Amino acid sequence: MKEEQPNKYGDIINLPRPASKRHPSMPLAKRAAQFSPFAALTGYEDAVRESARITLPPPNLADDEQELLDRSLQQVMAAPSPKAAITYFVADAYKDGGRYETRTAVIKRLDHAHQQLVLQDGTRIDLIHIVRIQPL
Repeated sequence: MKEEQPNKYGDIINLPRPASKRHPSMPLAKRAAQFSPFAALTGYEDAVRESARITLPPPNLADDEQELLDRSLQQVMAAPSPKAAITYFVADAYKDGGRYETRTAVIKRLDHAHQQLVLQDGTRIDLIHIVRIQPL
């Protein structure tokens, strides 16, 4: 039979934990952070978020819708100070499709050569991307 040996830590096993006089004890929240999981695949969460992001298709107006849009544009351009709320398609830089934006702006001119609407701030909008023009 095996003979029981005395516990070699018996003299210190029930003593309180020593506290440093120089360093304050770490808060539990910071101590827990040491054991939090790390991201093994950097950028994975961003890639998942990007693939889940929804984009809309570019406009495909019917002939009658395009005719109404042309009339609205002519009406706006005939005004002495052509100001309008313009809804247009903005292509996405990373995925197929894009989003639709509406902005109120003063129109500087209509560039027939490039088929673009030039706003007073210098922004150029392709006419094929415009879905609505509302005179103001």
